[in-house]
Amino acid sequence: MSTEHEMEELQEAAEHGRENNLAHVSLTMSILAVLVAIAALLSHRSHTEEVLLQNKATDTWGYYQAKNIRRHTMSQVDELLKVLPLKDAVAADALRKKNEEEIGKSTVEQAQILKEATAMESEVKLFEHRANRYDLGETLLEVGLVICSITLLTRRRAYWIAGLAFGMAGVVLTILGALVH
Repeated sequence: MSTEHEMEELQEAAEHGRENNLAHVSLTMSILAVLVAIAALLSHRSHTEEVLLQNKATDTWGYYQAKNIRRHTMSQVDELLKVLPLKDAVAADALRKKNEEEIGKSTVEQAQILKEATAMESEVKLFEHRANRYDLGETLLEVGLVICSITLLTRRRAYWIAGLAFGMAGVVLTILGALVH
């Protein structure tokens, strides 16, 4: 009988040990912490790229405006040459012809600059959307990590499961951020 009693006690102790073993929670927390770091890195890089591209787009728009101002200035000079009395009509005609060529060339260049600036702004929006997904993924991973840590205090499995759910949602959003094109 004593051996039978000892076996029952060992079995009870093993079940009790299994219930109180929180190694899976610690492992989950470690994995979530690594995933938080990855999501944060992706988010920071995406935000940096967004800012750099926005600066380039702003510079391109500035160049577009400079070309536009120059084109308008040459147009105004041409208009003045048409209405003012001139001492050298041949030189004025040559200047007008040169200005018209420059205006035509500038118009074509402006169209190209406009395309570039618009494309850059679209790319900025892409990186903004990507960064927002990474940010939300990072936040959900952090929430999952915190909720899992509550399991260590309460020893309630429901917190671990909830933490896993938030962690999985964070992983899904982070992956969706990488898929934004």
